[in-house]
Amino acid sequence: MNSAHIRFDAQQTSTGDLAKAVREPGYRAPGRKLSFDIDGMNCTSCAIRVEKALAELPGVTEASVNFALERADISVIPGQVDDASVIAAVKKTGYRATAHGRRGAAAGGRDNEAGIGHGKRDKSLLWLGASIILTLPLLAQMVWMYSGFEYRLPAWVELALATPVQFIIGYRFYRGAWKAIKNAGANMDVLVALGTSAAFFLSLYNMVFVSGGEAHLYFETSATIVTLILAGKIMEERAKRGTSAAIRELMALRPRRARKLDPGEGETEVDISELSIGDSVRVLPGERMPVDGRITAGESELDESLMTGETRPAPRFAGDKVVGGALNGSGRLDVEVTAIGENTTLSRIIRLVEQAQTGKAPVQRLVDKVSGFFVPTIIVIALVTFTGWFMNGSGLEASIIAAISVLVIACPCSLGLATPTALVAGTGAAARSGILIRNFEALEQAHNVDTVIFDKTGTLSEGTPTVRDISPSNDLDASELLRLTACVQAASEHPLAGAIVKLARERKISISDITGFSSKTGAGVTASVEGRMIAIGSEAMMKEHNITLPETGLARDIARYESKGQTVILVAIDGVFAGFITFEDRIRGSARQAIADLKKRGIDSIMLSGDSEEVSAHVAGHLGLEHFMGRVHPRDKAQEVEKLRKNGRHVAMVGDGINDAPALAMADVGIAMGDGTDVAMETADVTLMRSDPERVVAAIDVSIATRRKIAQNLIWAFAYNLVGVPLAAFGIVSPVIAGAAMALSSVSVVGNSLMLRRWKAWEDQTG
Repeated sequence: MNSAHIRFDAQQTSTGDLAKAVREPGYRAPGRKLSFDIDGMNCTSCAIRVEKALAELPGVTEASVNFALERADISVIPGQVDDASVIAAVKKTGYRATAHGRRGAAAGGRDNEAGIGHGKRDKSLLWLGASIILTLPLLAQMVWMYSGFEYRLPAWVELALATPVQFIIGYRFYRGAWKAIKNAGANMDVLVALGTSAAFFLSLYNMVFVSGGEAHLYFETSATIVTLILAGKIMEERAKRGTSAAIRELMALRPRRARKLDPGEGETEVDISELSIGDSVRVLPGERMPVDGRITAGESELDESLMTGETRPAPRFAGDKVVGGALNGSGRLDVEVTAIGENTTLSRIIRLVEQAQTGKAPVQRLVDKVSGFFVPTIIVIALVTFTGWFMNGSGLEASIIAAISVLVIACPCSLGLATPTALVAGTGAAARSGILIRNFEALEQAHNVDTVIFDKTGTLSEGTPTVRDISPSNDLDASELLRLTACVQAASEHPLAGAIVKLARERKISISDITGFSSKTGAGVTASVEGRMIAIGSEAMMKEHNITLPETGLARDIARYESKGQTVILVAIDGVFAGFITFEDRIRGSARQAIADLKKRGIDSIMLSGDSEEVSAHVAGHLGLEHFMGRVHPRDKAQEVEKLRKNGRHVAMVGDGINDAPALAMADVGIAMGDGTDVAMETADVTLMRSDPERVVAAIDVSIATRRKIAQNLIWAFAYNLVGVPLAAFGIVSPVIAGAAMALSSVSVVGNSLMLRRWKAWEDQTG
């Protein structure tokens, strides 16, 4: 049943606590997933406060709030939590939540990711423009004075210029600070509001109460800090949008209309939502494919680069599958709809990329804990700074200015943005190259991989074997052996069975019904055809059924074919050996280069195959593989993965996502080359949309690049605060310089992450 029944006291323990207890030993407590867009968060402290409020809701088993994406993702017990209760909980913390995907509805019905925040940014730019205009005279005055010119604006002019900047344009900081304090918290807005208010009211005090015209005014300090931090937040928002551009680009591939074909009525343009599975649509040259489907008429070439990373258009003919969002080339296509809405390949890709981007790394959880204490700690340091300066005889004014510098230079945002922005940019860049990473754990583990296990069929080989030779014995001819074998194999889903059936149909051979079909994994199949018992499989299966094999010639023939990399299956009729059939599964063109590239990176490659040792040896020799195993059952692959892991290896398993599911699950990183199939996407940690072994190398490379960016961001964020705060406390950095540094700190972190958008797989760069 895979279930546990727990009775608990809701006053003492929450469902979140129970779910956490399940997760700690490495298990999951699955629930219904809900996602919400959160408005109004200004730093990591805000995200932590929202996350805590959501985690305390009855029925919530897990909550994660991503400050960089302004998004909350929660797991809930079905029936216990609804949208309204989540929205109300977020509202109590001082922020606004809307169900994910609905926030853009007000902007003319555009997709959320495409239209999010445009109006908000436009207003921010207007406020920034006004702030700059009002601040420039104050800043110019300060520059003139530093240059030796004795010129000051009248005090009342300074007050008139600084007041709207402080209390109208800077109102957002007061509002954010009040929300935080009201909820017994502290965030970046508290620091900014405290620092700028101290500068403003110190100036106002000096202006009113200090006589003789020698009062020191700091209106330019408060106004400049507000302007710089507002500019920094706008740059930060724009940079954050850049890191998540991959989702918007994928969503832009979704056509809204389609040309539906109705018998007798011709073409009718309809909304995508009106299509059903089985409908026919027409796609003209230059249009995007509206749905997943199968071509029924026409031929063309499709550009699927944003989904598969394939840079060249791929030819498509009648009978071929197509995916929604692909750009049609020069031909007109009629397509039968096979998937719509959230079940299309493009929708699943978007869902997986979003899932990866909203996850949290273990290091991020540590950073969140640090951020929770960050602002209160800075306020304490500012008070200590003020006291130290004042006790040292520096005077009230100088002491306040030093404390203001401490408040303004501290930047909790850079800490909160370091990991999620790199993660979003890295997974987005991977998605553009056809590499779908399900979660951060996979990205982290891929960075450590030192051993890659490849399944042969469908991974290193194309997975579509073809019949090469049919060798009957006795008086049976090749056509009859093919017919009887095809009748049995029509009931099997094995790739070799498919090759036999395909050849029979190409030769117009009729396939009869069978009875008593039986299959044994890794051995073969048996069935009765027209009253005759047919057995198809390996030598071991023949012996198991007491079928005598020829003593001369057969072993030599099998060895000859297998030495050329061909697979041999034996056929018996009514307990008598009847011949054999050979197959060839072509090796993928990039497989040898992928093995070589992994070796350059110090990563060992191992091939596991269900074929004989001779076939496996031939393929391994062709690929330059030093380690391989033949005659491996699917269940044995998982055991091999486990054995390597027990020996201290970090293992990636590469398979087709179906037969290799146990091994994929057992590995540190499961990589499925499934051409976007449902099973591949849902089984593996990483899915390669293009069945290309070189993408395995690329998946490891993008993991390393993302981890490197995260490390750089965290080092910079911690170093900035560790160095900046003491410099401000000792009076080395003025409040204005501190404000500029704070604004640029977050922007530099996000900008560094943004560089990941330029990452491309090596073969894409050279090809």
